[in-house]
Amino acid sequence: MSREVWPGKPWPRGATFDGSGVNFAIYSQVATRVEVCLFDPADPAREIERFGLPESTDFVHHGYVPGLEPGTLYGLRVHGPYEPTKGHRCNPHKLLVDPYAKALYGDVDWRQPVFGYPLGHEQQDLARDERDSAAGVPKSVVVSDYFDWGNDRRPDINWRETVLYEAHVRGLTMRHPGVPEHLRGTYAGLACPPVIEHLLKLGVTSVELLPVHAFADDSFLDDKKLSNFWGYNTLGYFAPEQYYASRKTPGAAVAEFKAMVRDLHAAGIEVILDVVYNHTCEGNHLGPTLSLKGIDNASYYWLMPDGRHYLDFTGCGNSINASNPQAARLIIDSLRYWVTEMHVDGFRFDLATVLGRTGEGAFDRDAALFQILHQDPVLGRVKLIAEPWDVGLGGYQVGGFPPPWREWNGKYRDALRRYWKGDENLASEMGYRITGNADLYAEARRRPQASINFVTAHDGFTLHDLVTYSHKHNEANGEHNRDGADDNQSWNCGVEGETDKADVIALRERQKRNLLASLFLSTGIPMIVAGDEMGRTQGGNNNAYCQDNELSWVDWNLDERRRKLLAFTRKLIHFRHRQPVLQRRRFFKGQHLWDSEHKDLTWFRPDGPEMKAEDWEKPFVRSLAFLLGGDAIPTPDERGQRIIGDALLILLNSHHEPVTYKLPPAAQSQRWELELCTTDDNRGPEPVKGETFELIGRSLAVFRQVAD
Repeated sequence: MSREVWPGKPWPRGATFDGSGVNFAIYSQVATRVEVCLFDPADPAREIERFGLPESTDFVHHGYVPGLEPGTLYGLRVHGPYEPTKGHRCNPHKLLVDPYAKALYGDVDWRQPVFGYPLGHEQQDLARDERDSAAGVPKSVVVSDYFDWGNDRRPDINWRETVLYEAHVRGLTMRHPGVPEHLRGTYAGLACPPVIEHLLKLGVTSVELLPVHAFADDSFLDDKKLSNFWGYNTLGYFAPEQYYASRKTPGAAVAEFKAMVRDLHAAGIEVILDVVYNHTCEGNHLGPTLSLKGIDNASYYWLMPDGRHYLDFTGCGNSINASNPQAARLIIDSLRYWVTEMHVDGFRFDLATVLGRTGEGAFDRDAALFQILHQDPVLGRVKLIAEPWDVGLGGYQVGGFPPPWREWNGKYRDALRRYWKGDENLASEMGYRITGNADLYAEARRRPQASINFVTAHDGFTLHDLVTYSHKHNEANGEHNRDGADDNQSWNCGVEGETDKADVIALRERQKRNLLASLFLSTGIPMIVAGDEMGRTQGGNNNAYCQDNELSWVDWNLDERRRKLLAFTRKLIHFRHRQPVLQRRRFFKGQHLWDSEHKDLTWFRPDGPEMKAEDWEKPFVRSLAFLLGGDAIPTPDERGQRIIGDALLILLNSHHEPVTYKLPPAAQSQRWELELCTTDDNRGPEPVKGETFELIGRSLAVFRQVAD
């Protein structure tokens, strides 16, 4: 007996359960027919039913099935042209993942015929493969949107108070002794009280999670018994990755993810997702046919003029064409879903420059997708962070994104790394980077909070490895150490790799403190990577994307040295939270404001005089000092009241020899007190004796003005 299928509606897209049945709606401009296949939950490879969607409205194929319930496993088959030279790759023999599916079940099995063409065929992808791929494709899952959110409220942390903590759901929790073993590596594990307690004690306000959208492992990694640990290989933009669910039943990841968000919110911590809307796991013309490629290839991807090949701005084989209205809608619908239904607080967009490419592929800061995000009443209120580059022509766009975007600042990262390893000609660069990056953002009338300041990220060396290795050591990745960046601006402090030499160890620990202190004393939004606060190492691997093992998992078993680094990092972050002068919302002017005792910003030479233009140009300048006027803050607080904080004096010495600084006079009836010094992780607060202060080579000191 055939199932009854009603006409249904063309919205919302995907499979929507309304309490009585399920409405299916799939967009494809080229499809002549769309079929829905249902699968046996006990044997997901076995198709048990198939029916066509009876109606099409404005290229949306739709139908309603009464009686169908959450938990149903399904996939799509799209009939239409298979003409790669015209950009069309429809193949009903290939089961497809619904791009709007809210959950997936199962993995891609590369042993099955998941490619749209016969492998080894002399014309490769120009011929259509007619073997059924259903056994090798994850199944879409019908889910119910109901969840008891209780009294969930967004923390709504303002930008100036934000401290970002980039973390991997699995990597953060796999080795945590306080997380029950069956919850390690899961959403529930990340929400365990010991993990939340660590985040609160550290002082971070927002966790930025590496991709949790459903993704696929790469076939070449599968062949090497490795996996796509980072998850930058998206298969579904609405479905939370099932691998991170503690229960492995269809749809279980949805409720568990929501519970994680609810628990983090209850602790006052925001959840920001790293999202990969720039490409998918379907690769280039020789990649698999798993979803968008078989639904409407030419609408969703950037194609070359020949139609067959893909424009690749990502280095991953394909690029989503966000200038196409349907691709843009997919992205916006996905973002709205994660905000409204999953309650997340913002997004970090991987290779975000791709999303701003229009016309012939050039970047446009006024691209349609950016305008939609700016105007959207839901998305315009959440945090939006760009990784402002891709691998295409003109792809490096630090400073080039429009409001309300914030940007990962690669220029900040590079400047701090180079400065602390002792490079020359960096005085003016450091001046800009540490005080808000006015050279990048002021002319466009953006604010210092446009810059996401960071020294390390998931991609590259950890903080420990940055001061331990001068060269990458990626042999475990199976690519003969050819993968990963060669230019890391790292320095091993005299010995490559781990050592027992006390002087080298002391220098490395000081360099870590220097980099962390510089980060949290800089104007802008600081971001650290999970584990850097505890000296996590990847053994010199700067591209551990495929290492789902102890190389990538945070080690919570701390020796004395790592405990001290953790304590120092906590001290820094909480110091930042207490100091409004470190949370400025406007650029410095180098002037007295209101009736301030000090200018808002003053730079000094070590011998005492204020810096002049010619001082900034001297190539050998490695020793700097600047004073931040705590009573010269131009913006009021949330109640319109004037903000007055402490004046801070900061000394930086990246020279290898000691430097004696002449301290500028404190305000009347005030004196300088040493707040912290990277020469010793426990030094400060302590009174300052005399008018000079000797700072040993490669170290930093912070003084706070206090009542005499």
